[in-house]
Amino acid sequence: MAYGLKTEYRLRMRAQVVLHAARGRSNSRIAAETGLHLDTVRLWRGHFADGGIAGLADRRRSGKPPAFTPLQAAEVTALACRLPAETGVPLSRWTAPELAREVVERGITPFVSAATVRRWLAQNALKPWQHRSWNFITDPGFRTKAGRVLDLYARIWQGHPLGPNEYVISADEKTSIQARCRCHPTLAPGQARAMRVNHTYGRGGALAYLAAYDVHQAKVFGRTEPRTGIEPFMNLVTQVMSVGPP
Repeated sequence: MAYGLKTEYRLRMRAQVVLHAARGRSNSRIAAETGLHLDTVRLWRGHFADGGIAGLADRRRSGKPPAFTPLQAAEVTALACRLPAETGVPLSRWTAPELAREVVERGITPFVSAATVRRWLAQNALKPWQHRSWNFITDPGFRTKAGRVLDLYARIWQGHPLGPNEYVISADEKTSIQARCRCHPTLAPGQARAMRVNHTYGRGGALAYLAAYDVHQAKVFGRTEPRTGIEPFMNLVTQVMSVGPP
């Protein structure tokens, strides 16, 4: 026990104190050889004299009683696993402060902080304030259409690999990009004064941005046009086709 590698450090040091004492060494010498404080050596020699080996174990400490019961923590966790609308709360999703407020209103506990609620939820890997969106596929031909796109990403078309001079281009457009300018210049920050930005602006018209992305070369071709349609799109095609392969 005194020199066992698997023994806890604190128990190993206490056992060494007892072992040195059994060899007739003084408290001051034991403290010097073990690196422990002299009072610590006296303490554990006294515990061993009173209780033997069992006296070297830590005594049970009363400590502060827990402020919440396991049942209360479980009730909060169960509430977090339900949608607020199901409980009559007009929220889209729970937050730790809202949960803490609802728990108090329900009488589960007279008081609980948001930090405590967050800690209980973390123990169960729960984050009800986060959400993910998804979309139901209603197109019956989705699998076929998606298969073509995925094949192109893998450089395959109709079951055959693309040649070295064949490219996959993905094109799209962003309509109605408004050009705006501030009516008054922005003022730089100064001593005890934040930067000042005027909220009024003038409209400078709207543009459409058309872009084509070379999927496998990670290159973007882009241009702005006053409007969308076949003619602006063909301008983008001409721009892409006028650039030689890398």
